Amino acid sequence: MAFQQAGYFTAAQALEAGYSYQAQKYHADAGNWVRIDRGIFRLPEWPADPDDVFVRWTLWSDGRGVVSHDSALAIHGLSDVDPVQVHLTVPTGFGAVDEMVALHVGEVGTDEREARRGWAVTTPLRTLVDAAVSDASQEQVDRSMADALRLGLTTRRRVLRAASDAPDRAALRLERALAKAQTDG
Repeated sequence: MAFQQAGYFTAAQALEAGYSYQAQKYHADAGNWVRIDRGIFRLPEWPADPDDVFVRWTLWSDGRGVVSHDSALAIHGLSDVDPVQVHLTVPTGFGAVDEMVALHVGEVGTDEREARRGWAVTTPLRTLVDAAVSDASQEQVDRSMADALRLGLTTRRRVLRAASDAPDRAALRLERALAKAQTDG
């Protein structure tokens, strides 16, 4: 399990694997496991990776969070955003909070997410829609759109289809970004 999650695992996962809470405490105290946060551990010699932060916060969300919004823009190389917090979209009723995480409530369909090793991120198209719905500036939406089209991560047709299902303000912002990309590109 830890090998599929960049060396991370939760106390609940360890319990399912047969490690009692007393055994978990023993392994953490002995240095066999590194305690990352309450109920989250990591194998001590696991090599660091830039994506580790996404695995950690996905586990924190009990696997219900999908990396989205500004974090997804950065992951996909769209615009020049560099978020301080990890942005996660979580389902309604999710109750945990942490100052390191920006939570967005919503549903992310299986066709709107890409699976990574131990975490998931919204697709480039869903990420563009999220940016248009959010408080991001129109300039950021424009840059993100131009980058997505230039990198071949989506098409004009797919964006127009997604815009037709988006709230009015987001649809308008997406259409403006498409028009700007066409004019500039």
